[in-house]
Amino acid sequence: MKLNRCLLICSVFISLVDYVISTCGYEACDLGKEGMINVHLVPHTHDDVGWIKTVDQYYVDEVQYILDSVILALEANPKRKFSYVETAFFYRWWNQQDDAIKLKVKQLVNNGQLSFILGGWCMNDEAATHYNAIIDQHTIGVKWLKENFGECGRPLVAWQIDPFGHSKEQASLFAQMGYDAVYFARIDYQDYARRKKDKELEMIWKASPDLNTELFAGALYGQHYGPPPGMNFDIYAQNNIQDDPRLHDFNVDAVVAQALKDATEQNAAYRGGHIMWTEGMDFNYQNAQTWFKNLDKLIPYTNQRQANGSKVNLIYSTPACYTYAKNKQNIMWSTKSDDFFPYADRVHGYWTGYFTSRAALKGMVRDTNNFLQVAKQLDILANRGADRSSDFALDVLKRAMGVAQHHDAVSGTAKQVVTYDYEERLADGVNQCMGLVNHAYQKLTNSVTTGFTLPTQELCPLANISMCKAVEASSSFGIIVYNPRGQSTRTIVRLPVSSDKLNVTDAQGNPLQVQFTEVSARTKKIPERNGSVATHDMWFTAQLPPLGFSTYFVSAASRSFLTNKLVKVKPASDVVISNDLLEVIFDGTTGLLKQISNLKSAVKMKVKQELMFYVGWDKYSGAYKFRPKSQSPTQLSQTAKVQVFKGSLFTEVRQTFTNWGTQVFRLGRTANHIELEWTVGPIPFNGTIGREVISRFTTDLMSQGVFYTDSNGRQILQRQKNFRPTWTLDVNEPVSGNYYPVNSRIYIQDLKRSCQFTILTDRSQGGTSVANGSLELMLHRMTTSDDSLGVGEALQEKGSDGKPLIVRGKHYLVVDTIAASAAVHRELAQRLFMAPVVTVAKTTPAVIDKWRKYLTLRQSYIRTALPDNVHLLTLESLGNNQLLLRLEHFYSLNEDSSLSKNVTVSLQDLFSTMTIKSVKELTLEANQYLEDSQRLKWNKKSSKQDYRPIGNDFAIELSPMMIRTLEVTFQ
Repeated sequence: MKLNRCLLICSVFISLVDYVISTCGYEACDLGKEGMINVHLVPHTHDDVGWIKTVDQYYVDEVQYILDSVILALEANPKRKFSYVETAFFYRWWNQQDDAIKLKVKQLVNNGQLSFILGGWCMNDEAATHYNAIIDQHTIGVKWLKENFGECGRPLVAWQIDPFGHSKEQASLFAQMGYDAVYFARIDYQDYARRKKDKELEMIWKASPDLNTELFAGALYGQHYGPPPGMNFDIYAQNNIQDDPRLHDFNVDAVVAQALKDATEQNAAYRGGHIMWTEGMDFNYQNAQTWFKNLDKLIPYTNQRQANGSKVNLIYSTPACYTYAKNKQNIMWSTKSDDFFPYADRVHGYWTGYFTSRAALKGMVRDTNNFLQVAKQLDILANRGADRSSDFALDVLKRAMGVAQHHDAVSGTAKQVVTYDYEERLADGVNQCMGLVNHAYQKLTNSVTTGFTLPTQELCPLANISMCKAVEASSSFGIIVYNPRGQSTRTIVRLPVSSDKLNVTDAQGNPLQVQFTEVSARTKKIPERNGSVATHDMWFTAQLPPLGFSTYFVSAASRSFLTNKLVKVKPASDVVISNDLLEVIFDGTTGLLKQISNLKSAVKMKVKQELMFYVGWDKYSGAYKFRPKSQSPTQLSQTAKVQVFKGSLFTEVRQTFTNWGTQVFRLGRTANHIELEWTVGPIPFNGTIGREVISRFTTDLMSQGVFYTDSNGRQILQRQKNFRPTWTLDVNEPVSGNYYPVNSRIYIQDLKRSCQFTILTDRSQGGTSVANGSLELMLHRMTTSDDSLGVGEALQEKGSDGKPLIVRGKHYLVVDTIAASAAVHRELAQRLFMAPVVTVAKTTPAVIDKWRKYLTLRQSYIRTALPDNVHLLTLESLGNNQLLLRLEHFYSLNEDSSLSKNVTVSLQDLFSTMTIKSVKELTLEANQYLEDSQRLKWNKKSSKQDYRPIGNDFAIELSPMMIRTLEVTFQ
């Protein structure tokens, strides 16, 4: 009895401590002194979740000691503050602490000494990341912080100090997440010089013209995130303050004089009498005492000079407190409406190579994101109730994807061994989630209730190189194709097989039209296909319901169905392929693409396409930077050998430029776009010449030096050759200085002819328009040396055979009027990044008969398809009969005469297997109810979230580019 009473008292005590009155956030801020230069000292560490070492190696070797040391140092002095960023690391450390340490940490968070900034699983890249993945990685980070630290764990500002350029869409997402500011270090050296001179290093970033989102943005002084010279007190810096006059080397006067000088100089570049000193660097604070002991001395010694007329006041602070101090001054700030790409740190030093670096990893990240969305959807649709065994698998993949968004991961700027680790984590996450997928399908197909076990489903991740060991040697297997979008869709399924004597039937038993293509000699030489017995690719069209699946079956046939016929091409005659919508012409002499015509809109466009390469400048072109020796690229070949194959579903033109550069153009029977599959590698390499391979399109459009690229797959930004909207550009790199990140699409327009040429990508790449009517995208890179930016090795990826890596990817070409183009490229982009996921199961004809007889073969989980301009961005379980739902209007204002209009979606009867009981709106990263989100006001103008009440029948109104994040309770 006494023991129980003791446990009860202890439990109450711990609960009380956990929920003490908090003085965190802005309430914990010291705003300095009026009329002074208030220097906000911000102790921090920047911890890459992988770069030179893997994420776990960094944690074990360095980060765990940083956090151990910082917690002890904060406990020793309640005036000290520390800001931490990477939740992926804090999560690892937290799991290894006992309850006593956790309690101390919660107290430090609650009293404002330890604060979290940014809060994502990592500090993500801003060029190569897709908005869906950015939102997800922030969501898992801040969710973990909220679960463990409550409201005091909610980050108030974003901290993007190391990414190599900054996107407009990222800023818009931050505003929608509820952040009050974003701070960064890396902006173009010319932009920095102009802003420093005009005192515009801080501004209001108008991040979205559609949503009117605004965000306070600040560029750190000196284009770096470390301390002023001489103020680095890390254990290895040995810049200690010696304040004992009994010892030699007394230096207080010198250090204080330097501090006063640095503060005065920095203050001249900023407005408002508040400046920030970032006291920390990469993996600093492994011995936090060296930092804090010196800062504890620096603050009073410097502030004592105020008695002699000094106007400098040093205070411990955080980025959030600095923001709050700036906000209180009510200054009318300058504004910015473009982005911070491309980034150059010096003359000729453009960081535009990483837009393409490690193209295979970039493709894998995009594909894995697609699969993650499907896994989350299937998990909630299966409605497994109290059984949350799937959470572990989902968390493994979510965290792997979170780490992969890091600014040295998907960017392609980590060491090769670290890149392998990123890829291994993604593959492990997918494998873990395949167990979830199989469990979900067991329930969704009614396998659980009928007693017939659905055959185990497998993925075919190498189907793009005609390899799928799960079924390629089989003549009897089942296929489930799941559509994650809220609209019905039609997709062509491609599966490698070892025979063309196969039938495909749908869920109703109807035979489907199938096209077989022989695996090309080029594909057979790809070393990663080692061991494959596939001789053909089998293609068929899958008709899929919205948010649902359909089942297909493959069985042996008595005769060959090889429908891909080689078309005889007359010498020197143009090759013409067409469907009812498009006509594509290839030059009879060169074999190159020559013309594309949209037959529906009567747009005819001359389009020449070539594979070319720039020779990279040794020691300057590396994983980060792109600097060509010549501004004119070299053709792989002036001509291409052409073969034409025609089948029942599509016609393809195969081009061979060299033995390491080939392409396939495909035109589907009903397609409104052209698919271009490129294969590059092994890039010839002798150690002296680095090749950076591009696909260049030359059209007859008069684009006037203007082109357009997407921002993280969402907003479209206008670009102009050799021009920056906010400063006069000194052009020193005509090619690399005009490269921009292309996450999903790039296009040019001819305003007089009112036509547009658009290219969509299957991964992030670098792209530009270097001449009137021209577009180019960089596909693959190999450099001779490191670019001296820290990674310490050249970009020389190897395949499984030890030779330079072969990479295969796709572009999608759209030719149409300007007015009609948005409807095509917006919808196509959604179909590509949320593509149907195909799983297969090898089995026997007898099992297939039972599969047909007992199981559900086709099902949709929404009663009515979503409107054509609404995207189902997120559908995942929150547990306890709650789900997280994000709906997105994915058109911009005035983009399309019909699809750019506001739209309303009723949730009441949306899902066929759920009855919705309540809906509450959240901020974008889902860590706060939107009605509770009170962002700081700037320029005397409210920047509060656009709060729209949820209507009857849980009606959700969406305006152009709006994402609404909802907590849905269902039965």
